[in-house]
Amino acid sequence: MTAKDLSGKLAILADAAKYDASCASSGSRRESRGGLGSTEGMGICHSYTPDGRCVSLLKILLTNYCVFDCQYCVNRISSDTPRARFSVNEVVRLTMDFYRRNYIEGLFLSSGIIQSSDYTMEQMLDVARTLRERESFRGYIHLKTIPGASDDLIQQAGTYADRLSVNIELPTEADLKRLAPEKKRPELEQSMNRIKVKRDEHVRDQKAGFKHAGKFVPAGQSTQMIVGATDTSDRQILDTSSHLYQTHAMRRVYYSAFSPIPHADSRLPGKSPPLVREHRLYQADWLIRFYGFDAEELTTAESANLDLQMDPKLAWALRHRDRFPVDINRADREMLLRVPGIGSRGVKRILQTRRHHNIRDEDLAAMGIVYKKARPFLITADRNSGPLSLDSPFLRSQLRPSQRQLRLFDDDPSADDGTTSRLEVLP
Repeated sequence: MTAKDLSGKLAILADAAKYDASCASSGSRRESRGGLGSTEGMGICHSYTPDGRCVSLLKILLTNYCVFDCQYCVNRISSDTPRARFSVNEVVRLTMDFYRRNYIEGLFLSSGIIQSSDYTMEQMLDVARTLRERESFRGYIHLKTIPGASDDLIQQAGTYADRLSVNIELPTEADLKRLAPEKKRPELEQSMNRIKVKRDEHVRDQKAGFKHAGKFVPAGQSTQMIVGATDTSDRQILDTSSHLYQTHAMRRVYYSAFSPIPHADSRLPGKSPPLVREHRLYQADWLIRFYGFDAEELTTAESANLDLQMDPKLAWALRHRDRFPVDINRADREMLLRVPGIGSRGVKRILQTRRHHNIRDEDLAAMGIVYKKARPFLITADRNSGPLSLDSPFLRSQLRPSQRQLRLFDDDPSADDGTTSRLEVLP
């Protein structure tokens, strides 16, 4: 294998991997003594593109050959895309060479399915095993689990990888039946549940003091769903995400805007959804995970999609104007988290400060609160905003982002390649 041949494979298989957004490397701790690399400190040095994606990992497919014919996938068996396949040693060589040159600090490895789920998973497992045992690599490894792979292979993969993930692919079972009938929702969730069960077992053993327990996917598991390939609403998407968080203890659900592909099926849309929709889903997801919101609160029966013109917390507050303004010196933590312009750190500072003195208007900015957004929803010690005119077009126009801010998403060139914004919720 010449360097030119390897470079050609890398060009194909790195490009094929760009559609997978679930490559964040946060949340892992792995002992670095006696080996090369680290998942923290000087090991994983997170670098992000302007729209929030992590670029510090070597992100490739083992192969883009695939026996499945998912209509939204450029690597489907009926596609005429150029094909390539790495050997196990080629992936190991690339990872180590790139690491030594300080290009990357870890590996994200996915693959099309070849021969069978077990065969493909075993090839990916061999990559991780070789990196850990032969090369003493202690950097971050994320493996995309192949649905239907055996319990034993998943068990082994989880001892070498920092994170495993199984793509849910599409938001609903009906979407899968329409565009990817070979993939079954129960099988996908069964693979997720296997990872959760094994991780829970390892955590229990570690807490019980069993030294042999070791680590099993210390960074947890994640998944990804494609947005905009069908007319499924944001309400259904968020319902699915909530189910995955609650049932399978997902660390993250990633949302990837559908990207049109060559020679696409007529059932697929001709263009990508606006990237700001993806951003709103991430904001809503953040509210569900960390701000105490339920998925059904963020949309309505009449409007099942998130408002693209304003963030979901602000949209919720405007729909529930009867709950505002709230007294910043008396409101509980749960209610403060629902005030537009106040993030979780801001709430913590509020609760700490008001133990010592009443909070005045001039104190807000020092607490990291977005004053312009939060002010209409708050009563402070020296200001009572009185009844809010939340129906006022003037107030709404002030609180909404500018058209320039919205264009930052749709003008971003990354919107054309299927990658996704991971920007978190604005306070």
